[in-house]
Amino acid sequence: MDAQNKEVAALIEKIAGLQSAIAELPSLSPSPEVDRLFTDLVTACVPPSPVDVAKLSPEHQRMREALIRLCSAAEGKLEAHYADLLATFDNPLDHLARFPYYSNYVNLSRLEYELLARHVPGIAPARVAFVGSGPLPFSSFVLAAHHLPEAQFDNYDLCGAANERARKLFGASEDGVGARMKFHTQELGAYDVVFLAALVGMAAKEKAKVIAHLGAHMLEGASLVVRSAHGARGFLYPIVDPEDIRRGGFEVLAVHHPEGEVINSVIVARKAVDAQLSGPQNGDAHARGAVPLVSPPCSFSTKMEAGALEKSEELATKELAF
Repeated sequence: MDAQNKEVAALIEKIAGLQSAIAELPSLSPSPEVDRLFTDLVTACVPPSPVDVAKLSPEHQRMREALIRLCSAAEGKLEAHYADLLATFDNPLDHLARFPYYSNYVNLSRLEYELLARHVPGIAPARVAFVGSGPLPFSSFVLAAHHLPEAQFDNYDLCGAANERARKLFGASEDGVGARMKFHTQELGAYDVVFLAALVGMAAKEKAKVIAHLGAHMLEGASLVVRSAHGARGFLYPIVDPEDIRRGGFEVLAVHHPEGEVINSVIVARKAVDAQLSGPQNGDAHARGAVPLVSPPCSFSTKMEAGALEKSEELATKELAF
């Protein structure tokens, strides 16, 4: 076995052990043990790696899918916890940085906007939808406050409790941003831009079904921004195949895989005006590896990520006592 294969095998073994330990936890709510295990998982998965999750054995594919679902559940509990914490402040929006990954949302939203502006020149949407917004819709808030100041943001989440938490925090904004943010559980309407959260549709077939649904209902020419993952980060979030986006009725404009602090990959697409545009003869250069670099790479540090999770642990165990 060559050095690269040994590296991949060791990484998979480590991740499988962490998945097993996480699955045995009595609860995924924030706690020292939960935070320790997820710190180890993030530290293992985020650095560049030669692993190709598409080539995993069936056993390891099942492990990966189970792990992504555990990550999704833990992320939901972490966000609900901090939503309740932030709600204890008179001005919650002044304390958003207490969430340990807030800076990641700031950086990811900026990256998405820059990719969108580059590949959809003159973009000035009046209506934007964010699908899978959760109890802490940081992405919508950052985009509305800093990048799309004229747009109306409609946030969609199937969880009514998540929408209520988000409405309580962001609907009370006095600077005009909250007035442009609404929260829904119902069917999507007509939007100029739709953002698809990473954990909406966790298995490949589920994700493809969601994208196909968007393709059937979005306006022709509207833009779609999809969060994905690359390399070992595919153990944390689903990997979206650009071919599934094209099959859903979209033209793929750009695929970007950050290597720094931002974990998620970003795919920018446009609802095809002509159904033929979504065929395999179009957009191949983007879908098959042309990765546009919009800004200098973020300087990723595993120490930074671990520190953020240590902060999460400290706040999770103390601050709700306010």
